[in-house]
Amino acid sequence: MMSLSANTQDPLTSSVKESLRRQTRWRALEIAFWIAAVAAWFLLPGKHLILTEIAIFALLALSIDLIIGFAGIVTLGQAAMYGVGAYASGLFSIYVTGEPLTGLLVAAFAGAAVALPTSFLLLRGADLTRLMVTLGVAAVLLEIANQATWLTGGADGLQGITIQPLFGTIDFDLYGHVGYAYSLSVLFVLFVLARYIVASPFGNSLKAIRDNPLRASAVGIPVKGRLVAIYTLAGAYAAVAGALFSQTQQFVSLDALSFQKSADGLMVLVIGGTGYLYGGLIGALVYELIQDALSSVTPQYWQFWLGILLVAFVMTGRDRPRQIVERLTAKVPAMRKTSTPAKASEGGKS
Repeated sequence: MMSLSANTQDPLTSSVKESLRRQTRWRALEIAFWIAAVAAWFLLPGKHLILTEIAIFALLALSIDLIIGFAGIVTLGQAAMYGVGAYASGLFSIYVTGEPLTGLLVAAFAGAAVALPTSFLLLRGADLTRLMVTLGVAAVLLEIANQATWLTGGADGLQGITIQPLFGTIDFDLYGHVGYAYSLSVLFVLFVLARYIVASPFGNSLKAIRDNPLRASAVGIPVKGRLVAIYTLAGAYAAVAGALFSQTQQFVSLDALSFQKSADGLMVLVIGGTGYLYGGLIGALVYELIQDALSSVTPQYWQFWLGILLVAFVMTGRDRPRQIVERLTAKVPAMRKTSTPAKASEGGKS
C-alpha cells in the first residue's frame, strides 16, 4: 500500500516541482532588461547620478511590491524602514567603520528590527487600520529623528558620513560612476533573492493569502506567520535602499522618514504595476526620468504636469505595463515554435 501511495504521489510532486522550476526560469526580456541596465554604465557616463537614484528608488519600490503585490498588505509607512536604514548606516560609518558592505548589513538588521514588531500591529486590523498604523510608525520615527539632534542632526541632517573604498580599493567618486555600479549590483542581488522567494512555496502561499486569507487559513497556511515574515523581509529591503542612499550621498536628512518617500514609492507602483517584481523597477525608471525631464523644462510647475501624467496612467490602467510585458514574453516561445517547423520542413525538402 505504501509503495502504491508513493507512486501515486510521484506525478503530483513532479508536476509541482516542474511548475516551481518554470517560475524561476529567466526569460529573454528579463535578461535584456539587466543587460540594458549594465550597458547604461558604459553608454551614459554623464547620467550615473540619476541612474544611481533610480536604482535606489527601484529597491524601495521592490520592497513595497513584496508587501502590496504579493501579500496584499496596504502600507503608507515604508519610509520608516528606509529612513532607519539610512540613519543606521550613516551612524555606523561615523562611529564604527565606513566599510560599505558592513553598513548594508547593519541597515538591513535595523530595518528588520523595526518591521518585526510593527508587523504584529498590522495583523490586528483591516486595510484602513494598517494604513494608519504604518503611517503612525513613520510619523513617530520622524519626530524622534527631529528631536534627537545630538544623534541625527535634526533638521540639519546627519553630516560627517565617510565611506571607505569598496573592497578596500575602489573609491566612491563625485560623478556616481562607482555609486551606480554599486547600487545596481546590490539591487540585482536582492532582486534575484526576491525572485526566488516569490516563486517558492512560500511565495505561492503569500499569493493565496493575498487572494483569500480565509481560504488560505482553511487549507493549513499559517497566515500570520507568513505576513510577519514577508513584512520583516520587506523592511530589510527598504532599509538597504536607505543605506545605499546615505552611502552614495554621504548625507541623511529628515526627508528619508517623510510621508513623501512612501507616497513616491506607491506612485512608482501605480506606474509600473504590482505583483510581478519588475513593476517597481520599471516604474522607478519612468518616474525618475519623467521627473527629471519635467523639472528641467518647467522648474516651477513640474509637479503639476507630473500629476497630470499620473492621472493618465491610472485612467489607462495600472496593470498596463505588466500586460505589455506578459504579451511580449508570450510571443517569444510562439515565435520559436513557428520557426522550428519551418526549419524542419526545409531540411525535409533538401
